[in-house]
Amino acid sequence: MGMSAGGGGGGGGGRRGSRRRGGGKRGLVSEINVTPLVDVMLVLLIIFMVAAPMMTVGVPIDLPETKASAMNSDTQPITISVNAKGEVFLQETPIAVDEVVAKLQAIATTGYNERIYVRGDTATAYGTVMKVMALISSAGYKNIGLVTAPQQDK
Repeated sequence: MGMSAGGGGGGGGGRRGSRRRGGGKRGLVSEINVTPLVDVMLVLLIIFMVAAPMMTVGVPIDLPETKASAMNSDTQPITISVNAKGEVFLQETPIAVDEVVAKLQAIATTGYNERIYVRGDTATAYGTVMKVMALISSAGYKNIGLVTAPQQDK
């Protein structure tokens, strides 16, 4: 009673003496096949390459540059952007300036402790950005931050 791992044991009338050990048919392969692993990694790479540009805020803004360090963040903040034309965007949706507080109250999950980032274009009038920040602050929100780009050394 023996057991053959390579298959093709001793059936009927072959030439038994001429077959070498492990020569005729393949035995067990003890090597790891990395082809499926590479395939999965390439698919994941493509998914991340396609998804990465979608994770940024879609309103084109030329942010001012500073030497300030990046803030640690655990959750995604609410982003309000003011472009060069003075238009206000909540995340990527254009809204009127007087609707900022009502829209914030509708989407804020942690109430008045929600983190709110204000992005202002360098060509935007200072008063427009301050008006938006004043509306947010007067509504009772306390965690308001201004977003800048890191300063490029030339």
